[in-house]
This record gives sequence, structure tokens and C-alpha cells, in this order.
Amino acid sequence: MTNNNEIIPGFDIEKDDSLKIRLQKIDSVKGCLVLYLSGYIDTYNSNLFQKRVNKAIETGFTKLIFNCGNLNYVSSTGIGSFTHFLKAVKPKGGDLVLLEIQPKVYEVFQLLGFSQFFNIKDNLDEAVGFFSSDGGGRSESVFPKIFRCPICSKKLKATKAGRFRCSECKTILAIDNSGQVYLG
Repeated sequence: MTNNNEIIPGFDIEKDDSLKIRLQKIDSVKGCLVLYLSGYIDTYNSNLFQKRVNKAIETGFTKLIFNCGNLNYVSSTGIGSFTHFLKAVKPKGGDLVLLEIQPKVYEVFQLLGFSQFFNIKDNLDEAVGFFSSDGGGRSESVFPKIFRCPICSKKLKATKAGRFRCSECKTILAIDNSGQVYLG
């Protein structure tokens, strides 16, 4: 079993027993890393969580798979951390996938309107497949794309990638070339 520090030098310098992270590099996909999370993410440990994951991003891992099977609680601050990671990797051609989310953790994502911003898969093979097929360079247009505003649920249509406001609640939204919608 590979040590975290062998994958990302200095990753385990700072640790917190409330959130354990085990790393697994996916050799078949360039820049792909699985982070097995165990414990919880809240206001008190989210800064350390962000610091450690940012170290992975700075090392060149932009395709992040978070295995949340042993994550038993995530506060709104913790979900904000995932949003931060998504914003950090998207400009570098990366993305996030969340796996095995516990029902009560998923409920927090849904209540805050974030469940549709993240790619959620059932298992590691699906997650790796998402990145394998994503990196092929061939893109079929997803536009025009019809979707619902994550804040007010108004049905919207985007004809191209970019930033715009919801016509109902005026929330600023962004949509990327793959059709992924997130708060702008």
C-alpha cells in the first residue's frame, strides 16, 4: 500500500483525526487522484481539508475523485470546500467526482442546492470512466442545454458556455463547455 507522502510529498505533515484522507493515484488517467475520506468535515477542520487538497491540486492532480463512503457528516462549510476545489480544477481542465455519498450527507448537498453541480457516481469504475471518456478531445455539443436554476428551480436554456443571470431570481450562473452548471 502506497504512503500518501509518496504520492504527494508532505501531504501528511498536518493531520486531523476528525478527517482521515487516504490517497490512491489512478495511473490510467493523467492527473487523476482518489481521496478516500473518513470522518467528518465541518467549520473546524475545513481549512486543513482545503490546505491538504490544494496541495494535491498544486502537485498537478486536477481530476479528483472523492470517495465519501466513510464520510458521515459534512457541514455547509465543508460543501463550500468542495465548491472551492471545483473552481480550482475547472480552469485547468479538471473536474470532481463524488462517490458513495451517505444519504444524510447527500441530503445536505441537496438542501443547499449543490447536488447538481457535482458529478456523483456509484463506484470507482464509473468515476474513472467519466475522466477517461472526458479526456478524449472529441466533444459533441451539449448546447442548447435546458436545465433548472439551482436556487429557484426556474427552467432555463443556455445556447452556449458562459456566465448569465437567472431570469427569475437573478442568481449569477456559469455553464462550461461540457454543460456543467455552477454558481458563477
